[in-house]
Amino acid sequence: MSSTSSTSGTAVRRRVFHPGSLAMAIGGLCVMIGSVLPWISTPLGHIPGHASYLGWATMFVAPLAFAGAVLPFRRVAIGHCLVVAAPCALAVVWNLVQMVRVSADTDSWGRVWPGMGLVMIAGGAVILLSTAWRLHRTPDA
Repeated sequence: MSSTSSTSGTAVRRRVFHPGSLAMAIGGLCVMIGSVLPWISTPLGHIPGHASYLGWATMFVAPLAFAGAVLPFRRVAIGHCLVVAAPCALAVVWNLVQMVRVSADTDSWGRVWPGMGLVMIAGGAVILLSTAWRLHRTPDA
């Protein structure tokens, strides 16, 4: 299969990238790196993202953002954004709720903080969700 198609004798070259390709690659990179960084910081140490099943889930779906970035189909790219952003948003909300719950149960407010990995996961989810919204709003060219 070639990247050109012939229409009435003229060659038309298909685009590989779309308007959200760069943002999808950056969002996927944020998710991939954030999955292995500390998600929870405590005075006793840090808990990395890959210590839980949610960290592994975000690590496994991150390459889908790169795949969606290099596919020339806008609707497929929107789907890839949503498939990657959903477990990331779930992981961020779940960990924040657990941190608040543990802090409330042990009366240790201010001793448990989100780590850099959780912040990067949240940033990657925001980037991917905003990219999906922008691609949805962009008319077909």
